[in-house]
Amino acid sequence: MRRIAASADGEGGGIAVIVALLMVVLLGFAAISIDVAKLYSERAQLQNGSDSVALMVAQKCAKNEADTNCSPTAPDAPDLANNNAIDNLSNVKSIVLDKPSRTVQVTAGATEAGSTPNSVSLFFARVLGIPSIEVTATSSVRWGSPNKGTAPFPITVSICQVRDKSGIMQLLQLHGKLKNEGCNYGPSGAPVKGGFGGLNQDTGGCGAVIDILAGEGGGDAGNNPPPGCEDLLNSWAADISLGREVIVVLPVFNSVTGEGSGAVYGLKTFAAFKVAGWKFSGGNSLPYTFHNRYPDVPAGLECYEAIQCKGIIGTFVEYVSLADGFELGTVDSDGVTVVELIS
Repeated sequence: MRRIAASADGEGGGIAVIVALLMVVLLGFAAISIDVAKLYSERAQLQNGSDSVALMVAQKCAKNEADTNCSPTAPDAPDLANNNAIDNLSNVKSIVLDKPSRTVQVTAGATEAGSTPNSVSLFFARVLGIPSIEVTATSSVRWGSPNKGTAPFPITVSICQVRDKSGIMQLLQLHGKLKNEGCNYGPSGAPVKGGFGGLNQDTGGCGAVIDILAGEGGGDAGNNPPPGCEDLLNSWAADISLGREVIVVLPVFNSVTGEGSGAVYGLKTFAAFKVAGWKFSGGNSLPYTFHNRYPDVPAGLECYEAIQCKGIIGTFVEYVSLADGFELGTVDSDGVTVVELIS
């Protein structure tokens, strides 16, 4: 009996058709894997650029609204956006600046030589009829001075103790004979009889929720550390001993009424203060005394029992910060300015 063999030529033609069809699918996957990866990379670069431009504009506006970079045509914006692109090519598509609400929104777009602005050319996707696609990134930033939030250390100090003294070691005196002549710092020894600058604290904690738009009532009237803050002071001492910076945001007042724990402080702003030492009642052991352990504290600023001095030693810091946890209001030139990304 004769065996009938299948035609090899017929099978070969069928495989060729299948391979041709699969090639279209494979090209589609190549477009997805390569072109999409390129788009993600481009957008990440644009996001860095739009973030940088938005933060720059907000910082300039926070310091001085007359600055040329506090503008929808900020001259430094193109270079800043380009510097965040691998090929040093980017496009600041728009800067929407709202000074009254203290916000700025920046959109950055892709740029390629000879191509449509804000678009990225594709390679494999061209086979599918998609030669390019628009790629942009948008960042929104707001700025302002904190007017409501939690102060981790519930003590307030007079504005005349911290104003115009950036970088100079000083004593924020809280009790005792005035060393800072001409400055009515508020607590004991000045306008507030029996006061100490303490504020009403959160229940069971060291901090206090502060609203500078409302007067804040005084807390503990003694000259001890605020109740419940011993662990915080010990952590400050440990960090300083290790050479780390300790910066605390202190509420600052410019008016006060009442006496002792009944005092009400009219708060103006928050001051960032780099802490170097302190002295409270309670003997010479931590957490009450730290001034003898910090080498940079001038002898004239030390607080000790012989002069019945209590206070915090350090330097006032003027800075622009990326921070959260505070509600922001209009900029106060005497205090902290916060600049933060909101999207």
